[in-house]
Amino acid sequence: MRPGTKQYVVARPLYSEESFSEEHEKVYRHRKTITDHIRQYFRCNTKRAKTAALSLLPVIGWMKIYRINEWLLSDIVSGVSTGLVAVLQGLAYCLLASLPPWYGLFTAFFPVVTYFFLGTSRHISVGPFPVLCLMIGSIVTRLVPDEGSPANITGFENLTRDEQRVLVASSVTFTVGVMQLAMGILQVGFVVMYLSDTLVSGFTTAAAIHILVSQLKFVLGLTVPGISGPLAIIYTLEIIFNKITSSNVCDVVISLVIMVVVFIVKELNDRFKSKLPVPIPVEVIMTVIACGVSYAFDFKTRYGIDVVGHIPKGYEPPVAPNLPILQETAVEAFPMAIVGFAVAFSVAKVYSIKHDYTIDGNQELIAFGVSNIFGASFRSFVASTALSRSAVQESTGGKTQVAGLLSALIVMIVTLAIGFLLDPLPKSVLGAVVIINLKGMIMQAREIPYLWKRDKPDCAVWCVTCLASILLGLDLGLAVGLGVELICVVLRVQFPRCSVLANIKGTDIYKDRKDYVHIYEPEGVKIFRIPSPIFFANMDFFRNKLIEALGFIPLRVLRKRNKALRKIKKLLKKGDLNVEDLDQPTDFNDLPACIDWDAELPANIIIPRIEIHSLVLDFAAVSFLDISAVNGLKTLLKELIRVEVEVYIVACDPYVLEKLHHCCFFDDEVHPSMFFLTLHDAVLHILEKHPAHHRQWRGKLPFNRVDTHTHTK
Repeated sequence: MRPGTKQYVVARPLYSEESFSEEHEKVYRHRKTITDHIRQYFRCNTKRAKTAALSLLPVIGWMKIYRINEWLLSDIVSGVSTGLVAVLQGLAYCLLASLPPWYGLFTAFFPVVTYFFLGTSRHISVGPFPVLCLMIGSIVTRLVPDEGSPANITGFENLTRDEQRVLVASSVTFTVGVMQLAMGILQVGFVVMYLSDTLVSGFTTAAAIHILVSQLKFVLGLTVPGISGPLAIIYTLEIIFNKITSSNVCDVVISLVIMVVVFIVKELNDRFKSKLPVPIPVEVIMTVIACGVSYAFDFKTRYGIDVVGHIPKGYEPPVAPNLPILQETAVEAFPMAIVGFAVAFSVAKVYSIKHDYTIDGNQELIAFGVSNIFGASFRSFVASTALSRSAVQESTGGKTQVAGLLSALIVMIVTLAIGFLLDPLPKSVLGAVVIINLKGMIMQAREIPYLWKRDKPDCAVWCVTCLASILLGLDLGLAVGLGVELICVVLRVQFPRCSVLANIKGTDIYKDRKDYVHIYEPEGVKIFRIPSPIFFANMDFFRNKLIEALGFIPLRVLRKRNKALRKIKKLLKKGDLNVEDLDQPTDFNDLPACIDWDAELPANIIIPRIEIHSLVLDFAAVSFLDISAVNGLKTLLKELIRVEVEVYIVACDPYVLEKLHHCCFFDDEVHPSMFFLTLHDAVLHILEKHPAHHRQWRGKLPFNRVDTHTHTK
């Protein structure tokens, strides 16, 4: 005992599960059936109606506590700052979707208005997200390519190429919204949990590479047709390198200047963010300067650069989704629905923890679903949140979605009144802004060495997801990454790290015998631990590992004993065997139970000796067993019991024990008495039952019905 350490002494009876249940009465709890849950779900009263209204319209909840004097000014400053960034990103990200730039302004307006009423996050900025824009762009260019005729879809007649693309984008957005709304109503927001941080990191890094390649044509001033499908990035790079000698020098210079200045100012923003009242909106400033210089020197005519061009004033009338497009793109829309929600929910969760309020995943699905359906009606494309735009809204003092509503107001002013000022803006400026904002996503590649050192399966998920998304496309890459992630989870559960435990001297603590020096293992006792659920996929692994720890195969020993028994009976019938040669009673009808299999047998009969008389299975980490595991476990226990090995199961979860009773696990051979409350209870019971084997233990472990331990912290 270390001097000065705290100690505690416990004196209690030795408990099996049966004795503990007899001594301590349990509280009866009514288990709700599926019918009860359905009845409760559809039951309506005043309280439930009020709760439902508040959950469907979270704006009511936070507007009641809105502090006008403290929050309004901050929300105004944040809303104006975010609105300026939203205008720029709306124009820039729209290029990723292969749509005319002004449609990005629609995406920065309509979904924001809807989310104001339905969303539970107070800080995220809703609007275009580059990864989703790229995924939309791959569908758009597949159905309406830059070169050649569009797909044979009803509704494309008498429409220009841009109008066809806008129809495709809005129809896909409608499909995504319906999927998100359906998942929210069905309360399946938990599906986002299957997208781990590692998978999302690898996926977004690959998306950043795709975005970077897609913007090279604007930065270099090249005409590159949109390509979709597997290896599209390779084909695109091939075309760019073949045409690189035709790059527009003016576009290249403008892009380099924009990227260098924006990068430097952003670094200064990060370094001095504690001293700056608001981050310097360098993208907006550089865009205004570039727009003015382009207009003054007539870059479009003089140098032949591609500009944004005419931005129509006002909004277009609502449009219905195209049914053939919905059918054509439903499969591709599902990963977009998941990715859009996963990214938005992850960002919202970060800010909710930081500012101490709760968000509801299912309500977020409903909010984004309705926002995308509403936005699709007015020709916007899929909305989520951009990390940089949300960071601006939060860092500039935004307190609630009032800031988001004001940012939408800024976007509306640009759309209705001053959009014409952006006509001379070079597209290379937008491309440069997009590329420089990819820094955060691309720098996620620095996680690879960290993951490799600490968790190689997670590192494999990251690398496979990233490479598959780069080479196969974002939709297939996400599916591949999710498959690899689930395989890793299954393999970890299917092949857990089983261990043989031993007692730590002077305590009731049992640890892996390979990890400690001063340990004690009772002679003839084996303590085996499996740290995972047992089910059909790992039952054989569990059996093999247990047999490996025991050092013998119970079924093989049992068969050899039965063969030896038949041989002994034949010798007895012939009179060639003297009963005195056997250490057993004269009644041979009960064989082989009365044979001492450890003694020397007559007639050169050789049977493998078993050095173990008791096996303890630690089920503390076994959270469930399926039917295959129940049947396999029962068979294994019977094999061990028939070769005279006593089996004890300890720390079994009540749910597992209840299931064993329901599955008729117990019979004449397998008894409930083999279940003990703790590992130490079972070991003490064994020591009491087999005192001859453990005389040397009497000074090392308590060996009384009332157990007194001394523990050291």
